[in-house]
Amino acid sequence: ESQGRDPYSPSMTFRGNGCNSAVAYDVMAAMPDAMPPGDTHLLRSLAHAVRATGYGFVTPTPKTHATVNARPGAEWARTLQDVFGWSRPFHAGVVPPHIQEAMHAAGVLARHEDGWRSLVRLSTLDGLLFVHSAFPTTDADAVFFGPDTYRFARAIAHLPDRPVRRAVDIGCGAGPGAILIARAHPGAEVFGVDINAAALQMTRANAGLAGVTVHAAHSDLLTGVPGQFDLIAANPPYLVDPAERAYRHGGGPLGAGLSLKILDAAIDRLAPGGTLLLYTGAAMIDGTDPFHDAAAARLHSAGLAWHYDEIDPDVFGEELEHGVYARADRIAAVALTATRPI
Repeated sequence: ESQGRDPYSPSMTFRGNGCNSAVAYDVMAAMPDAMPPGDTHLLRSLAHAVRATGYGFVTPTPKTHATVNARPGAEWARTLQDVFGWSRPFHAGVVPPHIQEAMHAAGVLARHEDGWRSLVRLSTLDGLLFVHSAFPTTDADAVFFGPDTYRFARAIAHLPDRPVRRAVDIGCGAGPGAILIARAHPGAEVFGVDINAAALQMTRANAGLAGVTVHAAHSDLLTGVPGQFDLIAANPPYLVDPAERAYRHGGGPLGAGLSLKILDAAIDRLAPGGTLLLYTGAAMIDGTDPFHDAAAARLHSAGLAWHYDEIDPDVFGEELEHGVYARADRIAAVALTATRPI
C-alpha cells in the first residue's frame, strides 16, 4: 500500500483497523495525547506483537530511569527496549512497521520532534508482560509500575497456601497483584479495583495478556464491590506528593493515610480465615515507626493475628531532602499481613 513510503509519514493514505476503505489524513497531526478508553484489545494486540520479538524489560526507579536516560547517546531509541522500556523517542526504522501500526491503532503513538514516542511502557514480571504509563509519570492519572511492584509480587508469592474463593486488589494500578492472585488461584473470583479509569483499562488489557480473568471495577477502596474476601491485597501510594497525583500520593502527614484507610476497610471485609496483604512504605521518625504503631492499635482492637516485616529498610532516599520528610530517618518498604481467626 505504501509503495516504498514510510507508512507513518505525514499526509498519507492509511488502511487501519481492518477497514476495507482507505482513509486519507495527516497521521502526525492525528496523534492523540492520551489513550482512548476501552481499546483494551488493541493494547493487547500491541503487547502480543512486541512480546513475539523476545522483548523483556525490568522497570527501575524513576531516579535510575532519569539517570540512565541522561547519558550521552541515550537521547533517541535504537531498540524496542529503548522505545517501550526506557520511553525514548524513536526515528523511522527502529520500530518494525507492524508494531508501529499497532501503536497507532491503540492510540499510544505520539509525535516527538521529527520522530515519535510511545505513550506506554511494557515491563516483564514473573514471565508476564504488563502495559503501564510511559516515563516520566507526571500525569495525574499515570499508572505506575516499578521496584515496588516487584517487591509486592514477591510478597504475594510468599503468602501462606490457603484456599481463596474471592480476592480483591485495592488500588490495582496496572493489575499485577490481581493477575498474580488469579494465576495462583484459578478458581477464585478476583477483583481489581481502582478510582483511575486508565488503571482499570490497563488491568483489563494485562489480564487478557496473562490469560486470566480479573473483574476490573471502579471503586473507592471497597465501596464498589460487595461481600467478604478470603484475600485482600494492596500496594497503595505511600508518599506525600505536593501535586497529589493518585498513583503517588498516600495522604496524611507522612503518606500513610491511604494505607490506614485500606487497613480499616479490610478489617471489616475479611472473611473468617481471610488474609490481608498490605505492601506499603513507612517513614521512620527518630527511630520510631508511626505507621506500625497506628496499624498495631487497629489490629489488636479487631482481634486479628498479624505480622509486620521490613522488606527494604531504605527506599526513596531522595524524598528526605525536603518537605514533610525533612525530619525522617528513612522510608522503609514494609509488608503487613493480617488474618482473621476462623
